[in-house]
Amino acid sequence: MDNIKQTALVVGANGVIGTNLVEHLLSLGNWEVIGLSRKGGVDKPGLQHIGVDLLDAAQSKEQLSHLTGVTHIFYSAYQDRPSWAELMAPNLAMLVNAVEAVEPIAKGLQHISLMQGYKVYGAHLGPFKTPARESDAGHMPPEFNVDQQQYLERKQAGKSWSWSAIRPSVVGGTALGNPMNLALSIAVYASISKELGLPLRFPGKPGAYDKLMEMTDAGLLAKATVWAATNAAAANQAFNITNGDLFRWNELWPRLAQYFGLDVAPPLHMPLQSVMADKGPLWQGMQERYGLASHSYAQLSNWGFGDFVFSWDYDFFADGSKARRMGFHEYVDTEEMFYRLFDELRERKVIP
Repeated sequence: MDNIKQTALVVGANGVIGTNLVEHLLSLGNWEVIGLSRKGGVDKPGLQHIGVDLLDAAQSKEQLSHLTGVTHIFYSAYQDRPSWAELMAPNLAMLVNAVEAVEPIAKGLQHISLMQGYKVYGAHLGPFKTPARESDAGHMPPEFNVDQQQYLERKQAGKSWSWSAIRPSVVGGTALGNPMNLALSIAVYASISKELGLPLRFPGKPGAYDKLMEMTDAGLLAKATVWAATNAAAANQAFNITNGDLFRWNELWPRLAQYFGLDVAPPLHMPLQSVMADKGPLWQGMQERYGLASHSYAQLSNWGFGDFVFSWDYDFFADGSKARRMGFHEYVDTEEMFYRLFDELRERKVIP
C-alpha cells in the first residue's frame, strides 16, 4: 500500500489547513496531489492546481470532469458569512458540488475526509461540555458541520469508500489571507504594539484570560488527517485532533510577549476590529522601514477571528484520546508551536 501511488484531491488547498495538508502529502512520496481553490495556484512536481468556484454546480462538474483517478478527497474549504445561519447554504453547497462532480467518475475512490471543528459541540455558542467527546449529543441547528457530515453519511451508504470527520481546535499555521489564523493575528498585533512602544495587553473579554484552552498545529493536523483517511479501523468515524496539551492565556501570554521583547500590562478588553482598523498606514510604514514583504494589511489581519477566540470566557477543549487509542500518537507543545510559527513569519519577512 505504501508504495502504490494514490491521488489526493485537496479542496481548499490554499488555506491554513489545506497548504499544510498538501505539503505533508507531497513529503510522503506516494501521492499525486490536486489542489482545488477559487484562485488556483502554481503547479510543481506532484502537485496540480485547479481554480474552480465550487458554489457553481455546473462549473464544478465541468472543471472536475477529468478527475477519474482520484482515490482520496480531503475537504477543508470554507466560506465565511456574517451569521451562523448564512454559513449553512454556501458551505454545504461547496461540499456537495465537489463530491457530486468527482465521486461518480472516480471509480477507485477510497475515502472522503471532512474537516470540521468544535462548532459540532456548540463551542461557538457559549459554554459547552468539556472535554468535548466525539460521542457528545448534538445541538439545535443551524450548523453546517453537522449537515456536511450527515450528507456524507447518506452518500456513503452501500458504497465501497469510507469517510472521516476531523475536528481540530483553533489551528496554528502561517498561511496568509486566511480568515482563521490566530498566530498571524497575534504576531501582527504584537509587532504594532512594539512599534508604538506599548506593552502587550491581552485584548479579550474579562474572564477569557484565565480559562483553559488548547490548539491544533496545522502540521500535526495534516498527519492526523492522512492517518484517518488511510487507516481502515478509522473508517466512518469522527476524531478530535489536538496538540495534546492545555494552556491558559494568563500563563502563555507573557511568554509570547517575551518572544517579541515586550512587557505585559493587565488585560484590557479592546475589540481588535475597532482598535486595529486604522493601523494600515502604520503597517505600510513598518514594511518599508524593516524591509518586509509587501502583503496588504487586510491580507495579514483578520481581527474578527481574533476577537472571536479572545471572547471565550469559558473553557475550550476536547478529548483527543480516541485517535491516540486507535494509533495516532503525535503531539505538539503549543508554546513551542507559537515560537516556530513566529520564527517562520520572520523568516518570510511577514513581520519584523
